[in-house]
Amino acid sequence: MVFHRTGYYVLESQWQSDVIQWLSFYLVIDNIMRVASFPDGSFLEYDKGQFDSWCVYLTRPAAQRYAPRDYQYFRRLSEMAAIYGAQTIYDDFVSLYEHTTNNIVQETLNLISLLCVKYGEHSTDMAIDFTILYMGMVAEGNKAKSKLGKRIKRLGVHQVLQENINYYKAANFSRGRNWRELAALCEQRGF
Repeated sequence: MVFHRTGYYVLESQWQSDVIQWLSFYLVIDNIMRVASFPDGSFLEYDKGQFDSWCVYLTRPAAQRYAPRDYQYFRRLSEMAAIYGAQTIYDDFVSLYEHTTNNIVQETLNLISLLCVKYGEHSTDMAIDFTILYMGMVAEGNKAKSKLGKRIKRLGVHQVLQENINYYKAANFSRGRNWRELAALCEQRGF
């Protein structure tokens, strides 16, 4: 099932695994698109940001909605790599990357849930971070001036999990760099 970001609609689909349960749904009203809700009460949505309507927002229980920054989820991936192994998390991310198109696809959200079962007590947090990355890659593919698309997110994840670059440095690596230089770096890494 593929959902486009136009119009006004409500579509629901439930996904459940042994470790996590979450309801992913698509509700578009006033250009806000809620994509996923999680068992802890957190939810993710697209809304208008500084540049376009593809800004990812996270709302946690008893906390204000905010747009997660790259360094925040890169830091969490780095912390989880110390527990589960960088290669395991990177392989799961690559699987997600390969399933990412320019649209939110229910099957890919289901894949995130399946991938995160192995993370036990961290499964919900990993599902949130992978969904943030997924939504970010979809957003990059829909930005009018994007030359790199989803590859820019993979470069950052690769730097953190494969090259052991500090999460903050990786999150800010592309700032001020020419897209051709970044594209060449992606190609050198095989993506």
